[in-house]
Amino acid sequence: MGEIKPHAAHWGFFDAVTEGGRLVGVRPFARDPVPATLIEAVPETVHSRARVDRPYIRKGWLEGRRRGHLRGGDPFVPVSWDRVTRLLAEETARVRAEHGDEAIFGGSYGWSSAGRFHHAKSQLQRFLGLGGGYTSSVNAYSYATAQALLPHVIGTNEVLLGRTTDWAAIRRHARLMLCFGGLAAKNGAVAAGGAAQTYGPNMRAAAAGGVRMVNVSPYRGDTEAALAAEWVPIRPGTDTAMLLAMIGHIVALGREDRGFLASHCVGWDRFRPTLEGRTPEWAEAITGVPAATIRELAERCADEPTMLTATWSLQRADFGEQPYWALIALAAVLGRIGRPGQGVAFGLGSIGGMGNPRREMPGITLPPAANRVSRFIPVGRVTELLERPGGTLRYNGRDLPLPDIRMVWWSGGNPFHHHQDLNRFLRAWSHPETIVVSEPWWTGVARHADIVLPCTTTLERNDLAHSSRDRFVRAMHQAIPPQGQARNDHDWLADLADAGGFRPRFTEQRDEDAWLRFLYGKWRTACAKFGYDAPDFDRFWAEGHAEIPDIAPGEEYTQFADFHRDPEAHPLDTPTGKVELWSETIAAMGEAECPPVPSWIGPRESLLTAAEDELHLLSYQPETRLHSQLDPGRIAAAAKIAGREPIKLHPADAARRGLRAGQVVRVFNARGACLGGLVLDAGVLPGVAMMATGAWFDPLEPGVPGSLCVHGNPNVLTPDIGSSPLSQGPSAQSCLVRVEAWDGPLPPVRAHEPPVIEEQAA
Repeated sequence: MGEIKPHAAHWGFFDAVTEGGRLVGVRPFARDPVPATLIEAVPETVHSRARVDRPYIRKGWLEGRRRGHLRGGDPFVPVSWDRVTRLLAEETARVRAEHGDEAIFGGSYGWSSAGRFHHAKSQLQRFLGLGGGYTSSVNAYSYATAQALLPHVIGTNEVLLGRTTDWAAIRRHARLMLCFGGLAAKNGAVAAGGAAQTYGPNMRAAAAGGVRMVNVSPYRGDTEAALAAEWVPIRPGTDTAMLLAMIGHIVALGREDRGFLASHCVGWDRFRPTLEGRTPEWAEAITGVPAATIRELAERCADEPTMLTATWSLQRADFGEQPYWALIALAAVLGRIGRPGQGVAFGLGSIGGMGNPRREMPGITLPPAANRVSRFIPVGRVTELLERPGGTLRYNGRDLPLPDIRMVWWSGGNPFHHHQDLNRFLRAWSHPETIVVSEPWWTGVARHADIVLPCTTTLERNDLAHSSRDRFVRAMHQAIPPQGQARNDHDWLADLADAGGFRPRFTEQRDEDAWLRFLYGKWRTACAKFGYDAPDFDRFWAEGHAEIPDIAPGEEYTQFADFHRDPEAHPLDTPTGKVELWSETIAAMGEAECPPVPSWIGPRESLLTAAEDELHLLSYQPETRLHSQLDPGRIAAAAKIAGREPIKLHPADAARRGLRAGQVVRVFNARGACLGGLVLDAGVLPGVAMMATGAWFDPLEPGVPGSLCVHGNPNVLTPDIGSSPLSQGPSAQSCLVRVEAWDGPLPPVRAHEPPVIEEQAA
């Protein structure tokens, strides 16, 4: 047995087993009741051929082919750390001097690592902020639409991200749980910052305790068999119509909670008239859900203590504000908001730890640096930022100016995984003069960069792992030495800060050990104010974790309980202090694509407008990796078909196209095309195709927009259009495609191999 080191990742805590400087195995954290299988893919991923072994510079950049040059097809030239540090310092100073601080984009969006000190985006933005500032981004791809909407309607994003009504309360008080988008157990296996407790056992306990689950989704598999959930198949993008019809039916029966609507809500008098004609029969024609089912569910919600949920995926669609607002409206009409174990929540079933009973405790974060640049964009509008310098973008009632971006910094994320319409994005990516990427692997963003810096993985450094939704803080011990010439982001950024004259402010004269002790000490002091005496650092580091006390037996939490009890003493943080069924703030924006009241707006792309041979593509988080992380591992590889990402179709849709299981198919639309391996699944609604995100972008002709992705990245197909001018969130789930057999020779998958490298003196 080799040396054992405590460690953590977004997909769970584990012990790293090493021999001779290599990671040879992993063991689950002993306190994790349901350890994730994904940790088994860590060793081969850390030692993958796809690792960036030393600094590289794109040959074309060295030769002066910069702004306007399509990236992705050039070879890379290896350089020393000394040279790349000097070039980066010079280029950064030049851009700031010639074009201003706002010409640097430091969005750097992505999951990065579970470690809180070596968190890539935090380190990079701290450096850029201290260096003069940068154009930034706000919100998250996962739930950007909701982040913009919910403060207007219900006064908080806690219902989306924070301490939602927990499973203990749901189990004790609810009898019906209506789940739009399901409650996928697989999503509970991952959590930002790592976790030792998935929500799966608590969710199953609620079902076993008598809470009847209803899965309203195009996919039966969005709830596991153990929940024994009823499946209500629904056309993608039509949930709002069903919700409005349910509300209309409740009102037609005179079952609305008039007292709650009068005391806890505003705008009911303006919302109610819009329900005219919104009958179950009207909704059936749109949703495909029988009118009788809609009536029955509405009546059950009125009869039984009910919890209403929607997954994050629902709002990643055309006009994604509307299903969330409509679900809040249904909860308000029922008078359920704030009742024990009832109401509405939007994170349950979307990410690990959501709904687990827990104490409110502080988090561990690296202190940020102030950003003197006020320019920002909504996170999903990177392409427009690069395409339209000098233009404006409508967002949340404002016109945002779009600066002329000359330099892009990216660390800890991969936009060639998570962004939409990658061929359009590739064209926009040619506009900056310099793109700098720090990465452990040759991912899509590294292959399309100018300067590539090899970063350590978490196994090659010390850190602290913590998620606000978990009871454990985990020590992350360095298990193996840095591979190749990889360096920690903090170290090479400190060298750049030194060249810029602000190293002492960046490092605060602390090395890695001093930073970990400082961050842990701040957290320990904060915990004391919550009544928790955390162990000192040396004991924590030796034992490998600190454990926050569990809640007391019988303790539970219901969100908005104080508001329900006394709305005057505990108002919401909305302009009126109440649930806004009509928003004067949104009305003042005058946005036709986001009316001031929950409304049905037909999606731009859906089965309602599809041609006979088109399918509605839904892209989802797979079980085999976290987004694109671990894609070079054996678990992801084992699920692929002929090396391609699987695509699920209903057997009838496959038969109609003359397709068979296991066949490689071409999936395409006007935006692009990719290959996939066909899986037949009767649990997929006919007319729907399902393809996981995360297969590394692998164009047949690198650097050529429109080239076939031979590996199966569905974001070559998804539209890059803001959900609405209110939120400008991603709308990837509103996507039509065609599927046909691939009859030619299968092109090789090269995504996990290094790009072309010219071994020459630079």
